[in-house]
Amino acid sequence: MGVRKDLKRAKQRTDLASRTEVEITRDAKGVVREARTAALAPRPPAGSTADLPFTNAAEAPDAVVLRRRQGDTWHPVTAAAFADEVTAVAKGLIAAGLEPGGRVAVMSRTRYEWTVLDFAIWAAGGQTVPIYATSSAEQVEWIVRDSGTRFVVTETAENAETVTTGTSGHQEQPRIWQLDASGTAELKTLGAAIPDEEVTKRRTSLTPDTVATICYTSGTTGQPKGCVLTHANLHAEAANTVELLHPIFKEVTRQVASTLLFLPLAHILGRTLQIACLMARIEIGHCPSIKPDELRPALKEFRPTFLVGVPYLFEKIHDTGRATAEKIGRGASFDRADRVAVRFGEQYLDKFLDRGKGPGPRLYAAWALYDLLVYRRVRKELGGRMRYAISGGSPLDRNLNLFFYAAGIIVYEGYGLTETTAAATIVPPLKPRPGTVGPPVPGTAVRIADDGEVLIRGGIVFGAYWNNPAATDAVLTDDWFATGDLGSLDEDGYLTITGRKKDIIVTSGGKNVSPAVLEDRLRSRPPVGQCLVVGDNRPFVAALITLEPEAIAHWLSVRRMPADTPLSELVRDPRLRADVQKAVDYANEAVSRAESIRAFTLVEGEFTEDNGMLTPSLKVKRHTVLSAYARDIEAIYRG
Repeated sequence: MGVRKDLKRAKQRTDLASRTEVEITRDAKGVVREARTAALAPRPPAGSTADLPFTNAAEAPDAVVLRRRQGDTWHPVTAAAFADEVTAVAKGLIAAGLEPGGRVAVMSRTRYEWTVLDFAIWAAGGQTVPIYATSSAEQVEWIVRDSGTRFVVTETAENAETVTTGTSGHQEQPRIWQLDASGTAELKTLGAAIPDEEVTKRRTSLTPDTVATICYTSGTTGQPKGCVLTHANLHAEAANTVELLHPIFKEVTRQVASTLLFLPLAHILGRTLQIACLMARIEIGHCPSIKPDELRPALKEFRPTFLVGVPYLFEKIHDTGRATAEKIGRGASFDRADRVAVRFGEQYLDKFLDRGKGPGPRLYAAWALYDLLVYRRVRKELGGRMRYAISGGSPLDRNLNLFFYAAGIIVYEGYGLTETTAAATIVPPLKPRPGTVGPPVPGTAVRIADDGEVLIRGGIVFGAYWNNPAATDAVLTDDWFATGDLGSLDEDGYLTITGRKKDIIVTSGGKNVSPAVLEDRLRSRPPVGQCLVVGDNRPFVAALITLEPEAIAHWLSVRRMPADTPLSELVRDPRLRADVQKAVDYANEAVSRAESIRAFTLVEGEFTEDNGMLTPSLKVKRHTVLSAYARDIEAIYRG
């Protein structure tokens, strides 16, 4: 098992383990209230993120920094070739009229050209404004108008039409290029007469304090706010995470690191990941979809050594394993493998952390059996070479984390927001602790306010919301950013997130309930799709639950029921309700009886981006769902 060997090897490298020490501050009662970690990468005195492709080209021109999929083949892209392409596109933007400090929006799924455009916009002295490819005309209208964007690069004709429709009422409509209609080639042709020296002049005029990007939040309530992030913010995030993670992954695993990037590049986590990879010259490939059926083939072809994803990905891989086992009549075997994995992972990590003896002979034998039957299939689904993953966006179920560890993949959790340039905390590689999101990223401090709110300070924290000083003042005080999340710090400075401050439910009996803990555990168990925990000013906690289409198709197949069985009939099926109740029971294990889900209703339909109930980063828009399903909620409490 590769990760066990890695951990043994890592334990001998005390020089790597001691590179980061967490400084703890306690209150008068001895409770940990603040944790801070010294920076591993100093703030650069000059330059910007735009320099990365050109530094790589000068120092290692033949190094493969990206792989671009063309047809069924992944073609290598060297540092020199990438820098040349960035220059050519930057010249096209300059020829089109992009001024230093001007803004260019990119509305596209994750693909190679997105990365080229990001660095080309910076090299031309501009600022990137990402727009999710799924955004509506109304959302596009707001972002383009609020940011003052004059140029937009879209992926498809449909995206271009959305931009045209959304900005039809603007006094000056933005100029649009379309990637699927040779948009980058058009830009290269347009800029052919611009000298390379103009790009160099603009790029070298940038400083760490220059604005690099305006990233609009997903907007679970109200209009999205534009987070202004500088090149110093991007460097603080990327450089410190590279210094924390890459030496250990490289020296301990002895692999050449590579990753497949599938997170939306409109999301700050995907953006900072690609910057960090280029900084460390880690090979990157791109996949436009996070949907498991579309992502799995790409993983098998690219065979990355590590991934950065969201809990949804790991939940669906686990669910696929169970569904496959059930189809061949081995569902009970998979469930035993699941239980063995959790016990094995827990006990082996206890041994690594000097907290226990580790698995005994019988547990080792059980693990070895299920490694042959189950766990190796999980590794194969992820390409066969993957040993590490980083999960962010929302909490990952602890047992699911332990399952993947037993399958040979360590999942490290992190936590952050757009306002913190992605990760503000991350579990360090040599000190795993499933169930937490780790101590502060080097160069960052985390404080717990008196009401339990998580506050963050450091080079990763943004400086302002674009055109919105009132919103800025509401969350920034003395350089501390108030996240709106609730959490706690343990004795070693590891952060645990318990929910969103604004989402706290107060029952009519006065009990405060954080719905996030229940919702995260519910979603981790099939056949649950999305869910929403309710109970504000109500006598007890309840849940709205949607059914995951793939899980339901499998459920019907196993029971030899017609695939077109109406959902209205299914939601009343006692066998299906019993399976959902198991997921509810699992969620309730994490809370007290007063906080537990006492009733649930299965609702038809799904929570999706298309119907406005999910943000592009897969967060539920609570107010939208509460309004849409008001009658269903009332029915729960009428009994």
